[in-house]
Amino acid sequence: MQRFTIRTIQPTDNKGLAVIIRSALAEFGANRPGTVYYEETTDHLSGLFGGVPKSKYYIALVDGELAGGGGIFPSEGLGEDTCELVKMYLHPQARGTGLGRRLIEKCLQFAGETGFRHVYLETMPELRKALSVYEKFGFRYLDGPLGNTGHFGCGIWMLKDL
Repeated sequence: MQRFTIRTIQPTDNKGLAVIIRSALAEFGANRPGTVYYEETTDHLSGLFGGVPKSKYYIALVDGELAGGGGIFPSEGLGEDTCELVKMYLHPQARGTGLGRRLIEKCLQFAGETGFRHVYLETMPELRKALSVYEKFGFRYLDGPLGNTGHFGCGIWMLKDL
């Protein structure tokens, strides 16, 4: 039986997490400009989240091994009551285990406790399985992007009311 642990990111997680994120995007053919694949911050997530108030990044461990992560970030231009669910990626072996659901629940709980009323996300059609998960959490589709995330490579935008 696998043991799941979810905790806040630490600097020692940065390298492994960047590999998981970029590998997942490449696996689904979504490793293109305008995505986190090309962002320098993907290599330094603990510093990014540690330096921005009202943000938090959680990493997931399976039997002590890094399996992925996801976070909440007050992205530019979203407004005081809206945050973004960001960089939600899992290692292939961790998918379908319920770990992604647990990460999203943890992120949404943090968002609510921090005072946000809405959670926004951006994704791509290539990540089809993630879309159905977001729908189950009550995210609804938007006609266009919110804020100024810089992710022009994402063509799907969703919002959830907390």
